[in-house]
Amino acid sequence: MPITALTLSLTWGFVLFILRTIIQYLRTGSTGIKGFKGRVGSLPWFAGITATGGISLTFLSPVITLFDLPGGGVLFSLPTLHQAGASTAALGITAGIAAQLGMGASWRVGVDDAERTALVTHGMFRWVRNPIFTSMGIYLLGLLLVLPTPVTIVAAALFAVGIHLQVRYVEEPYLLRTHGAEYRRYASQTGRFVPGLGKLRSS
Repeated sequence: MPITALTLSLTWGFVLFILRTIIQYLRTGSTGIKGFKGRVGSLPWFAGITATGGISLTFLSPVITLFDLPGGGVLFSLPTLHQAGASTAALGITAGIAAQLGMGASWRVGVDDAERTALVTHGMFRWVRNPIFTSMGIYLLGLLLVLPTPVTIVAAALFAVGIHLQVRYVEEPYLLRTHGAEYRRYASQTGRFVPGLGKLRSS
């Protein structure tokens, strides 16, 4: 289980972070990495810390289990469930790169108030406003089934909290400032992470 989880984590990290950054740089001359911002103690800062912590623990979780470190003990062993988890994680990886590529030159990690990128509403973005984060959630769910340890649970929880805060209190306000009525109209018709859920009011 930890070897499978490590393989999935390395694949996920390479495809969604390293490879996508390289593609963005080759296409646009920019990595697209803006990072998490906010003064220490602020909500944006907390969002960035928790999301980054969750993602970091995702990579560390199988290593902690392999070396039998505290928090790495497997809570249950059900081969069928672990296999289903591996398939779910693979689906998350595939959906993630598809959503990232669908953003084209607008792909960013974090926001930059000085930039104005095109609002993407086609492809997977027709169904949810944040399909990249949705795909990451699917991946983490799969990883949790492959390697159900306390560390993996904490990783998923931190990620869920951090991304929710990042989207609600950093990215959506930025998109409303940047795209105004166009984004509000789109957000009033399209769910935040799941189709139909998390729509904004039209006015």
